[in-house]
Amino acid sequence: MADAKVIPFDDDRSRGNGASGTGSGENGGSAAPRPSRRRGGAARRKGATGAAGAAPAGEVQPLPVRGGAAREDDGTAPHGPSGTASGRPAGDDGVPGDDGAAGGDGGLERRIAGGLAFLRRRLTGNYEIDDFGYDAELTDQVLMSMLRPLYENYFRVEVKGVENIPAEGGALIVANHSGTLPLDGLMMQVAVHDHHPADRHLRLLAADLVFVLPVVNELARKLGHTLACAEDAERLLAQGELVGVMPEGFKGIGKPFGERYKLQRFGRGGFVSTALRQGAPIIPCSIVGAEEIYPMIGNSKTLARLLGFPYFPLTPTFPWLGPLGAVPLPTKWTIQFGEPIRTDGYAPEAAEDPVLMFNLTDQVREQIQHTLYKLLVQRRSVFF
Repeated sequence: MADAKVIPFDDDRSRGNGASGTGSGENGGSAAPRPSRRRGGAARRKGATGAAGAAPAGEVQPLPVRGGAAREDDGTAPHGPSGTASGRPAGDDGVPGDDGAAGGDGGLERRIAGGLAFLRRRLTGNYEIDDFGYDAELTDQVLMSMLRPLYENYFRVEVKGVENIPAEGGALIVANHSGTLPLDGLMMQVAVHDHHPADRHLRLLAADLVFVLPVVNELARKLGHTLACAEDAERLLAQGELVGVMPEGFKGIGKPFGERYKLQRFGRGGFVSTALRQGAPIIPCSIVGAEEIYPMIGNSKTLARLLGFPYFPLTPTFPWLGPLGAVPLPTKWTIQFGEPIRTDGYAPEAAEDPVLMFNLTDQVREQIQHTLYKLLVQRRSVFF
């Protein structure tokens, strides 16, 4: 495996085509946004005489929302005022039933029909991805459903302050990073996806190591992750997306267990500069519980160099117990989103002011650290 090359988020250089898949060449492409790509053209879609539920040419079917089961009809009945096939209120699972409740056999049939419609779209290529590779339908229907049991039943994540995330427009969520493996970013993504009242999606910025690992690269792209560089972050914020960044990077996720919940350096303030350029609010986020899932008591630097990793963790169970040692401990998590720090009141040239960037970076860091200590005092146990 090639040596991992970490591209610092505060570096304003353009990303290369090899890592991000959106540039025009090895030395980076144009930063101008390109139109959204659609997998499969009109010629590949079925017409009015095709299978039930196929969309007419030029018509984009609404994407299903979270919840595991498809929340659209099978194309055989018109939509009513409520957005469901029958016009009646939908139940918790998105399936209309009598008096707003999920309806027995009819609900099961609709779930099956929705699932078959989903499979048909995937097989025919009739779905959308954006320039970064984000697949909203696959994320809602499959990937979030795979992460949700880990989120709800294993780590039992408690979310606080989600109302501090704006209902629309670009915003930058800045969080602490820990846990040896980056599960904290994924759990933060599920927290926003499942709990925000406006059903917002979080687009995470990741180190380039993520995009050179087989399978992981494809899954990260489908989930909406992109390279941690200023160019990508600014494009997403300009499009009104929620962007998540963990400025500690490998210094935070790979720190020893003895330094848990002590924030590492936040770099040179590149995330602050990006937020200032776009006038986007910065939302501090504190995550408690991730530090203990893989207590890192050592680091095999020799193995790390051989494998091209920034570190090779040694824990009480890994690698001594083999694959079983890779199972994370079932700690109890809390994710708290703090009050936004506004940046739209600054002049455009403020993004080049090093003193202002240092002060805002320090303010974000101190707010996250203070909240971490507060949450640690409040929790009863690591596991309960």
